[in-house]
Amino acid sequence: MDMLASAKTKKYPTSMETYVGTDKKVTVKTAAEIEAMLKERLGDALTASEIREYKTGVCQLPAPHLLVTVTREKFLDLVDALGELDFPHFHVMSGNDDGETIRQISHFSLFRREGRGKEVTVTVTVHIPKDDLVIPSLHSRIPGIDYSEREMFEMLGIDHDGQPNKELVFLPDGWDRSILPWRRDEKGPNGKNAPDGTPLVRELN
Repeated sequence: MDMLASAKTKKYPTSMETYVGTDKKVTVKTAAEIEAMLKERLGDALTASEIREYKTGVCQLPAPHLLVTVTREKFLDLVDALGELDFPHFHVMSGNDDGETIRQISHFSLFRREGRGKEVTVTVTVHIPKDDLVIPSLHSRIPGIDYSEREMFEMLGIDHDGQPNKELVFLPDGWDRSILPWRRDEKGPNGKNAPDGTPLVRELN
């Protein structure tokens, strides 16, 4: 199946159109080279970065992990910069209630197709203020991110601007959407009841 041709039949710009070209030659970069490129490209918008070196498998192949934190205004720019190097393979999105902000963490990898020991994991963190819980959606670049963005919306209240589907993923039909299960503040489930009157959170003995 020609995935690029298939993607171009869609009505929205997709990851295949944004990051893949038939004449694109991938040049494998190290985690340090990727970090340097992002620092040069994003400047002060890249607020933190760290490289962790791991080994994987029986052969103990290198498995570098680049962790970066970026402002939400430059989140798409960062992912697009990764896309200039290689298709940014999306793994999963996670999040946490940090008090005044919600932390969104997106996990990608580069150079998966370039041979063993070449892959670089990139974890991108964005801190979003609770009084303005909006961040640009990656749906226009990576449509498969749909479920993860919807999960962050229903569990933490993060609204991804540009995500066309805001339906529930894990919570049951009829769920009170003002209750956000992963929140630790007044919007979380602690002290609240389900429609049948049973507590949503119970103490474990």
